[in-house]
Amino acid sequence: MSNGKNHQLTPTQIVKELNNFIIGQDEAKRAVAIALRNRWRRQQVQDSLKEEIMPNNIIMIGPTGVGKTEIARRLAKLANAPFVKVEASKYTEVGYVGRDVESMVRDLVETAVNMIRSEKTAEVKPRAMEMADERILDLLIPPVRAVAGEQNPEENGNEDPYQNQKTREWMREKLKRGDLDDRLIEFDAQQPAIGMQVLGPLGADDLGINIQEMMSSMIPKKKKRRKTKIKEAREILAQEEAQKLIDNDSVQREAIEKVENSGIIFIDEIDKIAGSSKGQGPDVSREGVQRDLLPIVEGSTVNTKYGSVRTDHVLFVASGAFHVSKPSDLIPELQGRFPIRVELKSLTEDDFIKILTLPRNALLKQYAALLATEGVNITFKEDAIREIAKIAFQVNEQVENIGARRLHTILTNLLDDILFNLPDMMAATDITITAEMVKDKLDKVVKDRDLSKYIL
Repeated sequence: MSNGKNHQLTPTQIVKELNNFIIGQDEAKRAVAIALRNRWRRQQVQDSLKEEIMPNNIIMIGPTGVGKTEIARRLAKLANAPFVKVEASKYTEVGYVGRDVESMVRDLVETAVNMIRSEKTAEVKPRAMEMADERILDLLIPPVRAVAGEQNPEENGNEDPYQNQKTREWMREKLKRGDLDDRLIEFDAQQPAIGMQVLGPLGADDLGINIQEMMSSMIPKKKKRRKTKIKEAREILAQEEAQKLIDNDSVQREAIEKVENSGIIFIDEIDKIAGSSKGQGPDVSREGVQRDLLPIVEGSTVNTKYGSVRTDHVLFVASGAFHVSKPSDLIPELQGRFPIRVELKSLTEDDFIKILTLPRNALLKQYAALLATEGVNITFKEDAIREIAKIAFQVNEQVENIGARRLHTILTNLLDDILFNLPDMMAATDITITAEMVKDKLDKVVKDRDLSKYIL
């Protein structure tokens, strides 16, 4: 579906799209689908009630590797919304050394600015390419400047402007056809600005201060002489010209509006800041982080280098395994700001089979695509897939449950020899993985618990 219509997806359609990438977890998918549709519904409300409708923030509870982050990330992609993933354990209470919680909003704005700038760049690209072509033509055929009062420039040894123009048109056609792509050209390109950052007690990223930006109007941009093929030069110069055509103020305004109405912040490991400490040791600021987080989730104004941003309608999705603590260990005020709670279930053997084969980005499809680059067709027999799923489930049960991530380690170990030796195996064009091959390769590691802790 096109991006323009994504914000109008119904909850059923959202769940259907999520099913293309995530197996199971229907309850969590339903919750996020409703939350996303509610954002669109809010936008349709006409009167002042629109400002009073707050998003229903969600806490996802479940072990690692069951799809929590993937659900939030895919949801943001569906909505074409700015998205950042942060880890609650990285933040510290104000007054301690570390990142302050407002930096998550600044990161979100930065993401939105990049999104809008990319969209605007795509819009102006045809015009930017034309301008880049003119710059290249100026280097290939410098334009003729007529001398005032000169009737016949050729009599004085000067080039005929008309003839020059005809040559430019001829060269322009060759340029557009790609006939000149491999020809080398020397040109002046802008050097990327290197930001000198102000280091303060909170760190430069938290202050949102960048000296280079503050002084950019005073310091002329540096140019660097480059020599590349015309094909590459066109792209470099088109990027430069696109930046001239884009209104930065408009980009920043649209980015802030997008953050305020569509932004999604995914706070992982929220269970790590649950529970109050006794006022000593490394976890002394745990409850303090919750109190710092509260106003942002409730709705406050955060200053960023692009302007002030209100967080009232940003959607917050939190997640945690909650093995040691539980959601009720969070301070009551913060609990109240996450009214929707969904539990994600541990993955079963059948889930692993589906994860390996069904999603668009299924692991077996990824490995097939990788090996196809070497001219090899790899096939996994049905009994082999079931054996891989069985081993993944078994190791998760015995060692530590890391969910679907266990499949990565198992497949890496299973295909280790093939991936290493393949470039030297000239005759190999078809490889079939059977259950016997899986058992031979992994049985010893699985049975030795100490070994599987390190290897799988």
